[in-house]
Amino acid sequence: MQAPIRLDCSITYNLGLIRDLIRVYARHAGLRGARTDHLVIAVNEAVTNVLDHGGSGTVTAYTIPTSVIVEICDRAGRLRAEHLTAADPLPAPPADPERLGLWLIRRLCDEVSLDHPHGHSRLRLRMTLPVAAYLRPWRGGDPSSAAG
Repeated sequence: MQAPIRLDCSITYNLGLIRDLIRVYARHAGLRGARTDHLVIAVNEAVTNVLDHGGSGTVTAYTIPTSVIVEICDRAGRLRAEHLTAADPLPAPPADPERLGLWLIRRLCDEVSLDHPHGHSRLRLRMTLPVAAYLRPWRGGDPSSAAG
């Protein structure tokens, strides 16, 4: 069994590098096709929001058994729950471009949550992995008896 890989990078204006890192990470974790593209677009939108609002922060990606999680942490802590709530009920893209990014993020990801550790805003994006990415076929025998 391999140890999980974790990605940590600072938010910079080099958005191409951040997109590439997320794309490679998501593919390594087992996300495929449009699902990978959706995650890359969502992370790009979130990072752009941090930069547009004068913040700095980090992007962290990791896996849990069934999902890829990407956290975008804004040290300025300006993103609030009401921003996410305002983007949620809209059936069509908002006319206000300031609200478009969060609206898009909510539609591209399986789950979006927000908390505020240490006064920072942490947006957590979750994408469910396909079953084949985390279930391995049983090959018989008792796994507890394997030499390790």
